[in-house]
Amino acid sequence: MRDKNQNDAGEQREHSAEVSSNPRKTGAVSSALGKEQRVPVPAPECASAPFALSRRNIFQIIGSVPVAAAALAEPRIADAAEKTTKDKNDAKAGEKAAFERKVFGEHQWKTVCVLCDLIIPADERSVSATQAGVPEFIDDWLAFRTEQDGNQRLQAEILGGLMWIDRESNKLFSTDFVDIRPEQQKQILDRIAWPARVAKDDQPFAAFFTEFRNLTVQGFFSSKVGIRDLPYLGNTAVMEWKGCDPKVWAIIEQRLQNGYQGLVKPGKKST
Repeated sequence: MRDKNQNDAGEQREHSAEVSSNPRKTGAVSSALGKEQRVPVPAPECASAPFALSRRNIFQIIGSVPVAAAALAEPRIADAAEKTTKDKNDAKAGEKAAFERKVFGEHQWKTVCVLCDLIIPADERSVSATQAGVPEFIDDWLAFRTEQDGNQRLQAEILGGLMWIDRESNKLFSTDFVDIRPEQQKQILDRIAWPARVAKDDQPFAAFFTEFRNLTVQGFFSSKVGIRDLPYLGNTAVMEWKGCDPKVWAIIEQRLQNGYQGLVKPGKKST
């Protein structure tokens, strides 16, 4: 949702996984999601890859995977985001105390940071996923689901996917995923970025990447910077209600004329 014009959020978007000569348009996430070229902003600690992701394309991701839309509606997502924000505020009060991870080991954490910033890198308008605290959000969320819900499937899926990425990286490039070049990271992730296109043997890991991408999106847009980045227009007083927009009403009337009868069929009365 990077366009200045808010109406762009509803545009239809078609994406291509073709390799481009422009490094800002290559990579599993950027190529698979069809981003526009943008000016990068350096991110601290967890280096962001040069794959741009326009925020307006985030909603195409959510719409393409039903799980994403359902997960966004889960109230406990907000609980995890609130807890992450509290942890970050407590850290500032305590001389920037280190975040206490509950799920990820050191190497897994580095991989998570790289993946998050491949999905949502920093640009001229907003910060990257790691700068918004998304890795912390994911760690908190996985721990919450495991401890409170007894749901170990999600954690196992994410950890297993991280292992697979490193396995493929070592098989192809003789080193871990975080150490290979961006175009090599793209080569691996492009195999699992589109569930409908993956090879049969890669299908379980396409499910992992879809889940991880959903968590990254949810974590970013439930953070303060993510909400500002939308921009979110709720919680705003309406001084004057002018009724339904004429353009919207014209569409409704057209659909009524085309046979849409609403919830109650003609000739039948509700009881």
